[in-house]
Amino acid sequence: MGPFVATLALSVGGTFNVVAAPSFPDAPYRKHIEVLASDAFEGRAPGTEGEKKTVDYIEQQFRAVGLEGAIDGSFRQPVPVAEMKPHADPTLQVTGAGGKSLALTMLDDVVVWTKRPVPESRIRNAEIVYAGYGIVAPEYGWDDYAGLDVRGKLVLALVNDPGFATQDPALFTGNAMTYYGRWDYKFAEAVRRGAAGVLVVHETKAAGYPWDVPRNGATKAQFDLRIDDFESQRLPIEGWITEDAASRVLALAGKDFATLKAASSRRGFKAQPLGLQASVGVRNDVQYKTSYNVVGLLRGQGRPQEAFVYLAHWDHLGVDTNRKPGEDAIYNGAQVNATGVAGLIELGRAFVNTRPRPQRSLLFVAVTAEESGLLGSEYFVAHPPLPASQMAGGLNMDNLYAVGPTRDLTVIGFGKSELEDVLRRAAQKQGRVLIREPAPEKGFYYRSDHFNLAKKGVPMLYTKAGVDSPTKGADWGKRWLDDYTAQRYHKPSDEYDATWDVNGILQDLRLYYDVGLSVANSSRWPNWYEGTEFRAIREASRAK
Repeated sequence: MGPFVATLALSVGGTFNVVAAPSFPDAPYRKHIEVLASDAFEGRAPGTEGEKKTVDYIEQQFRAVGLEGAIDGSFRQPVPVAEMKPHADPTLQVTGAGGKSLALTMLDDVVVWTKRPVPESRIRNAEIVYAGYGIVAPEYGWDDYAGLDVRGKLVLALVNDPGFATQDPALFTGNAMTYYGRWDYKFAEAVRRGAAGVLVVHETKAAGYPWDVPRNGATKAQFDLRIDDFESQRLPIEGWITEDAASRVLALAGKDFATLKAASSRRGFKAQPLGLQASVGVRNDVQYKTSYNVVGLLRGQGRPQEAFVYLAHWDHLGVDTNRKPGEDAIYNGAQVNATGVAGLIELGRAFVNTRPRPQRSLLFVAVTAEESGLLGSEYFVAHPPLPASQMAGGLNMDNLYAVGPTRDLTVIGFGKSELEDVLRRAAQKQGRVLIREPAPEKGFYYRSDHFNLAKKGVPMLYTKAGVDSPTKGADWGKRWLDDYTAQRYHKPSDEYDATWDVNGILQDLRLYYDVGLSVANSSRWPNWYEGTEFRAIREASRAK
């Protein structure tokens, strides 16, 4: 049955079952990371030989620990993707009344692309409409599109949300970004409104990153799922505009950016046309590829049609062909995210060896194309082995920090769902406390794969290692993370090191096991907390 070191008494429908609590040995966990992050796996980019080796390895390990394939008996879920290399016009032309005009320079002032897999996408003389934050949020009593027709028009929208702009805790969630503050939400809402395009105004503090991030990203290939009706689901033009360039556009319309932004952050603001027109286009080099999610299943003995989901992405950035001879060109991705996939495999082993078997099923989902826009998880939740309404909850493992044991645990998106109550009880058993993420305004909860399940209403946990080391001090984790971010994150230097202290990760895996087992053996359906952006979706799906 494997190594077991303790027992847990878990309440199941008013009775108690004795369940062996597994240990998570050091050696097999390290071995997974060493293999997945080796040069032989070529940085695990989708659509490469490195993907083939990665998918083969994960499937072999899922089989070896005793899971079964969750996709009609198979472990593999094909994910069809389109790769688009954009070539945007050199400028975006803006014209106003009286022949006034403005040419915005690509990369310096604005960046544009399209997720439509077409040779060319273009807007000509599209009316520009200022839509405040571009948000429709009934739970916050907010509608920037009220009375505004944007069909066929180019929308100018602010990044983040009014709570961050005002720092008013009574407005949205104050400093912490909500889903409505994310640029991808603003694109999706504009699609629903029939817009021709969206330019999100970039501000470094509000976005959480400098202009170099969208600037550099716009020159790289864009990936998306292959969608038959892409014209109804993707905008002809998406993009970012610098704060300075947006100020010049608004000045051409006789508006002051600071004044308009302040007005946009107050209830009752009415979005408005600007009396300006825009023209811009982008050409695409399009390729079609198939990647794979790998999905393992442990069938529950009591309610197998219900499940708790563990999630981790397997992909990374591959090989940089632009590196000079002799330079390390492989983005091995040891931390991101060989650590999470290794955890997924070892949690699968632990649950297979659990006696009695959990009441609900457990899904172990290794998804592709996270680095390309969370595409694997988007496809998984659109084509799930069981409906999202039957998923009791889940937990995402993305970059498990090798900082060693801590007295605390960082919760990304703190205060969102009742799963945190389960997490808190599990942490207390380890003598640990939950802490808030240090920069909630950056919206990290909306930047990893669990977000796609959350959008379908499934309560999802996303945690990181704590910062308070019992041996190295209260801010050890912060110092470790600062060094890792500067020296190794998304760099070829993110390689496995046998000197890593993985005891903290193994501590977290025991906690994650406890959380999943508690939910799997419960008859309750965790919900989002009152007032959160996904609660209405959950209640509607469960009502069916």
